[in-house]
Amino acid sequence: MSGAGPAAAAPPGPVEIVEIGGAGLAELTCARLLAGRGHRVRLPPPGPGTAGSGAAGARPLLLAGPALELLDSLWGPGLLDGTWEVTHRQVRWGDGPPARFAQAGRVVDGAEVAVRMRERLAEHSRDEGPANPPEGPPGWVLTARADRLPSRSTNRAASLGEPFLVSERAAGRRRLLAGTAPLRPGADERTAILGTAEAGWAQLTPLGRGAALVQAMVPGPAGDPVALLARLAAETGLGALLRHPPRSAAAVPAAPLLHPAPATAPAGDAPGRLLVGAGAIRYDPLSGTGTAQALRTGILAAAIIDAAVRGTAAPRALCAHYAARLRAAYVEHQRSCARLYGSAFAGPAWSDELDGARNAVAVG
Repeated sequence: MSGAGPAAAAPPGPVEIVEIGGAGLAELTCARLLAGRGHRVRLPPPGPGTAGSGAAGARPLLLAGPALELLDSLWGPGLLDGTWEVTHRQVRWGDGPPARFAQAGRVVDGAEVAVRMRERLAEHSRDEGPANPPEGPPGWVLTARADRLPSRSTNRAASLGEPFLVSERAAGRRRLLAGTAPLRPGADERTAILGTAEAGWAQLTPLGRGAALVQAMVPGPAGDPVALLARLAAETGLGALLRHPPRSAAAVPAAPLLHPAPATAPAGDAPGRLLVGAGAIRYDPLSGTGTAQALRTGILAAAIIDAAVRGTAAPRALCAHYAARLRAAYVEHQRSCARLYGSAFAGPAWSDELDGARNAVAVG
């Protein structure tokens, strides 16, 4: 198989049907690992708005270090061929001077990567797929969207549309603003640049072919994302690298998030339930490790399901272990957020965000 990785060998043992509720990077990675262990995965059919369908719109991501290593080890070489290479980062944080350093990275379209993952997964399981899914009720359901995780209804057709019983909680109200803009001629297209201003931080990520992704983090909802993004680009010096600031911008919630109940063991006829990716735990984009963390949830979820099916440990204990691992990662991430944001933003606008991070650490 093209790009065959460690999931290719399937040891003998019990087999489970696993319903994959979406086609994000964490979901597809979990599906690949489960298929490699001999389990039968049922993916949603590609369609408009579905991740991995090619019709959901571009989702630019800057991947470096751990994310690149995980993707290569899990999916094999060539998955990111043709994506834009970034070789350096430049950071000016708080009152410190700019620091430029070598850091290999890849700027990818997350939706396109998901398409490639689905293709490789289809090659691995030619007898099963959206056109010929495994039949029978699933033993487990896995998804990255809490609102797509079934409740305890045993009616699968109805339950897939029901909201999860306990909603996720975010520690803060901050928003990530994002838009694209053309670079000035001669601008460095191999260096991602981050800087801070009083209102927040901004980052410019080259996309190749003279374009750039411009992002900014602000401590609350933005009434006019386009104007605020342009202002932060100007105040951090990034605006000087652009022909003009982004003319449209999205504003999305970006405070760290931990779902209070990311795993539930099977009970009676109801399948077990696992949340992965940002539906289970969301990292602040400043960390640069959100994609790596999402992939790790997929890896751990696959191990939990496989161990439960093989009887290695009781499903309830495994689900408790999954939740504990995610909470430990979340607390450590909030500790980093409190330290980094506290060192750069001393004004009252950021006080609630800092309090949220510190409280999350204190609660543990």
